[in-house]
Amino acid sequence: MTVLDAILQGIIQGLTEFLPVSSSGHLMLYAHITGNADSENNFLFSAFLHLGTLLATCIAFKDTVAALFKECIAMLKDLFTGKLIKAGLGSPERRMIYMLIISLAVLVPFYFIRDFIEGVAAKYLIALGCFFLYTSFILFMSDKCKDGRKTPATMTWKEALIIGLFQAVALLPGVSRSGSTICGALFVGTDRDTAVKYSFMLGIPTILAGCLVSIKDAVDANALPMNEIPMYLLGFVVAAVVGIAAIKLVDLLVKNNKFKYFAVYTLILGLVVIGFGVFGR
Repeated sequence: MTVLDAILQGIIQGLTEFLPVSSSGHLMLYAHITGNADSENNFLFSAFLHLGTLLATCIAFKDTVAALFKECIAMLKDLFTGKLIKAGLGSPERRMIYMLIISLAVLVPFYFIRDFIEGVAAKYLIALGCFFLYTSFILFMSDKCKDGRKTPATMTWKEALIIGLFQAVALLPGVSRSGSTICGALFVGTDRDTAVKYSFMLGIPTILAGCLVSIKDAVDANALPMNEIPMYLLGFVVAAVVGIAAIKLVDLLVKNNKFKYFAVYTLILGLVVIGFGVFGR
């Protein structure tokens, strides 16, 4: 891997993890274009890039992350003192934590088929193109949503469940995780600020778990390429820096109903990818 490769993929990850266009889909497309679609190190490098955008999320939403972390500590204290059930949902932060747990629980059964789906998309551009088209469809639909009023303090378990299902679908490469969960939140009637905040808070444990599993698998298989670590760290830093700027942009676009531009982009991209998949043979 060259320095240019690491920088380009860091930029792609930083932008597309938060912009509703699918980071995994774009990285997979980059691998196809550069001829590295079958490289065993792609998933490991992708894990480092995702850790970069995870850091960007924690920095951009540092106040929310700090408040939720503080509430988690309080919940653990209540648990060990036998006061957890009596405390109920409590503060908006505690309610949000419970809703996030429900959304994450939905992801578990789907996670076991992720490798199979990614393997199909890595080999067949037609499948990847269809997943981009799905992203385009939900982005078009979300732009038609009226402004909701639900906040973390009023969200129910049913809405958390639905958002979790949207995140589960986002395991498909070409389906944007942030775009899918933001759209899911808008579909169930949250306000736009809550949709963005909930989506990114939901992404922290999801991304972290996926990255740790990828790194652990690489270490267990003795497939950690030590000579590539500097390039991996470079990609990590670039993804984090670009990611912070992308988060600010997404927040602005959601609040101004501008997702349709990305709907058009993913529509065109999906059709082009399908075209290459069909005629490129």
